[in-house]
Order: sequence, then C-alpha cells, then structure tokens
Amino acid sequence: MAEVARPARRGLMLILSSPSGAGKSTLTRNLKTENNLDLSVSVTTRAKRPSEIDGVHYRFIDRPTFDQMKQHNDLLEWAEVHGNGYGTPRKEVEASLAAGRDVLFDIDWQGTQQIVAKARADVVTIFILPPSMAELRSRLVRRAEDAPDVIAKRLGNARDEIARWNKYDYVIINDDLQAAYESVKAILTAERLKRERATGLSEFVNGLLSEQLP
Repeated sequence: MAEVARPARRGLMLILSSPSGAGKSTLTRNLKTENNLDLSVSVTTRAKRPSEIDGVHYRFIDRPTFDQMKQHNDLLEWAEVHGNGYGTPRKEVEASLAAGRDVLFDIDWQGTQQIVAKARADVVTIFILPPSMAELRSRLVRRAEDAPDVIAKRLGNARDEIARWNKYDYVIINDDLQAAYESVKAILTAERLKRERATGLSEFVNGLLSEQLP
C-alpha cells in the first residue's frame, strides 16, 4: 500500500538577535550549515570588513540604492544601526516561506519588531545574551576588526539592545557556544513541528481516517 504523502507546510522565519560580539553570527553560520535553512542575506550601507564576502555575509550597497529599496517597499524590514542602513529583501524570503523552507535571520531588535508586526504567525525570535559585559568587550577586542572608538560605540549600544530581551520568544545566555547552539536547534525542532505550520495537515488526517484496512 502506498504511503500517504506528508502534509505540506509553510516555512518559518527564525530570527537571532544579540549585541555585537555575543555570538549570533557564529550560531547563524552553524545553523545554516547543519539544519537545511535558507539564510536571509541583508543589505547594508556600511563598509565591508576584511573577513566578509559580498553576497554571503551581507550585500553591500550604497545609500541611494538602500533608500530606493525602502521607498519601493522592497525591504521586509530595515533599520539604522551604528549610522548605517540594514534591511532584508522581501522577495526572496516570501518565496522561501511559500515553498515550505525555513529562513534564518541575523538581525537587530529594530528589524525583528518590524517583521513580528507584519508576520507574527511566521516568526520565531531568539535573543542571545553575553555572560557578562566584560566578556562582551573581550570578544570584540579579540575579533580585531574594529577600531577602539568603534568598539566603545558598540558597547554603549549593547546596553540598549540587551534591554530589549523581553520582546523575544526565547532568550539564551551564550556562556558556552556548543550549549547555546544545541538550545537553538531544540527551539527550531519544536517550532517546525507546530500544528499551525502544517498547512496540509487537515487533508493528511482526513486521508488517515478514510484509509480502509484489510
């Protein structure tokens, strides 16, 4: 007897946020590699860091292009962070969700709240906290990609970002990267199994109930 096809599902948007240096970029990279996720590549007007690849870490664009995307409603969310524009192109995300694929975001609290306001049922949000402010500063210094004045600015903004922790569905303290990663994977697994995301579940259940056994 042929097996009944698994029910169709709508993809979800998994958003990770944290102050700079708290570990979300590493977690995002590991999640993308091992969990069959589409990565939302944000556009930004800031300068590219030496370790970054255009189109992989960000799409680096100029300010006029960014402003035009905002005006044409081509961004699912956008924000000004540290004096630079960041945003999420809408078209690619909507295509992935409709195809049943999950999309991973590495964005700040401002962008998160915009997406939540527009598509709450599709969104799962996680905030990553550092174990201490001293450790956060040490990580930014060890990264060796920003000048001292930029690090000082990031630390100042980190307090404002951390104060938004209670706007998120889940909060993880990243004092151990592997443990934090396992926690995020557990959240993803549970959210993927939510009844509301299985758009074809009613038909699947009806098929089960109507199946005639010998």
